[in-house]
Amino acid sequence: MILPDFVGTWMGTNGFRLMPGDPLADSPAAATVTVAAGGHLTSIGYRWEHPDDGPQDGLIVVWAAGEDGSLAAVWGDSWHQKPVPMSLSLSGNRGAGGIVELDGGYGGGWAWRIVFDTTDVEQFQMRMDNVVPAGEATAELPSGPYPAMVMHLRRP
Repeated sequence: MILPDFVGTWMGTNGFRLMPGDPLADSPAAATVTVAAGGHLTSIGYRWEHPDDGPQDGLIVVWAAGEDGSLAAVWGDSWHQKPVPMSLSLSGNRGAGGIVELDGGYGGGWAWRIVFDTTDVEQFQMRMDNVVPAGEATAELPSGPYPAMVMHLRRP
């Protein structure tokens, strides 16, 4: 089972920004973590609010992709990733230091990284990084990841 200590309902805030130089716009957020298929699938359904476009929601479904501890996932979001879900796979170690990172590529070297911080079972923390490829970098948009969404949630 993936994220077993986080199964349940969570409420808190989400910070959103489009570009790395923009401030994070905070809004209420919530998530529900469930398991299915005998514990082989973990789903993370979440809600957040875009500062201009209003209420949004997303779904991430994660599973163990191999006996080596690798993970795979699909992700869809009403604002970021629509209409076709993005395939994600584990980057780095599964849960090393309490961090689980899932990556998916798009648009000529760009990538999306979803990070779960599992170091504190009293908080559900999910960060979504946009990863800028070196070939697209500018002075205003440096290469590498920057947080586009930062969700901090607690049990109600």
